Formats: sequence, structure tokens, C-alpha cells
Amino acid sequence: MNRKASVIAFVIATLIAGTVAFTQSQAPPPGSIKVPAEPIVKSLLVQLGDTKGPTQPIAFDHSIHAGKLGMDCLYCHYAAEKSPIANIPAVSTCMGCHKIAMTDRPEVQKLAGYFQRGETPQWNEVYHLPDHVKFNHVRHVKAGVACQTCHGPVQEMKQVYQYSSLKMGWCVSCHRQNLNHPTNPASMDCLVCHH
Repeated sequence: MNRKASVIAFVIATLIAGTVAFTQSQAPPPGSIKVPAEPIVKSLLVQLGDTKGPTQPIAFDHSIHAGKLGMDCLYCHYAAEKSPIANIPAVSTCMGCHKIAMTDRPEVQKLAGYFQRGETPQWNEVYHLPDHVKFNHVRHVKAGVACQTCHGPVQEMKQVYQYSSLKMGWCVSCHRQNLNHPTNPASMDCLVCHH
């Protein structure tokens, strides 16, 4: 081994040893930092092609309502055009049609049971963002961004699943593509999403 290679090997070994020593001395006590694994795992599964969403208390088929019947997303998720958070529709919204439509179906009967008892089903979250990220639905809806841009082909989904990774790079790439939009230019300001 020549002298130059020896010096390089020594410098690398010193840097590694120093890094290990520093990180060990600065490490917080075990269990003191809580990193939620679920969003990380969910994002990875989406990138690997996972198309199975969580099981819901009522098996609501978006491919019938948004697909076959052509219902607009905003009919049920009306808060998306008025609020940062898109709502899960109230049981009374569903019962507006299902008091008379398809009343013999088991899932509609479950829905009617919730309605009669005045209960709300405990829906399982499909899309999850870390606490330090805020997504504003109303801004995107008013800018004309189609729901399918982020949520995928919901009109074809029997069971809704997380379509996009929701990783920062995924969002930033869309914002970059729309920086010069003629009526609704996207922002690259960090505080738009991180506040």
C-alpha cells in the first residue's frame, strides 16, 4: 500500500470513529424520540404498488358512486372547496339517497343502522401526513387541481387506497411544474406546507 492510500485510509477511519463516538455521546435516551413509522411504511408500500386500503366499517364503493353514477367528489366531500380539510360525509348525506335507494343491500342496512342510532362510523384514515405538514384542500380545489391528481383514479376504486407517496419530493415536483401557471401559480415557500 503506498503512502497516499495509507493516509486516505487513516483519514476515513478517523472520520468514521469520530462520527460513531459523537453520535453515541449525543444520542438521546432510548424511547425519548417517537418517530411514527406508519406514514413511512405506508409511503414505501405505495411506491411498491400496494393498492389495498384500510378496511372500513362500511364497504363504500367509490367505483359505483364516483365512477358508474358519476357523482362529483365535492358532492360528498363538500368541505374540500371551503376548508383546508376535506370532510368525510355525514351519514345523513348518504341517507339522502339511501333512504330509498338500494335499501336491501347489507352495507346500506349497516349505514341505516348508524343513522337510526345517531352514530358516526369510525372511519379508518387512508391518507396520513406527518404532523409537521399541512395540506390545504381549498387552495388546490380553487386552483383547479383535480382530486385525481393526488388521490388517483378514485372513480375506479372499490376500496380507496393511498395512491400517491405524499413524500415531499412528490409534492414539490408538482409545485415546480406549476410555478408559472397563468392564474394560480404554485408557491415554493416552505411555510405553505410547513406551519
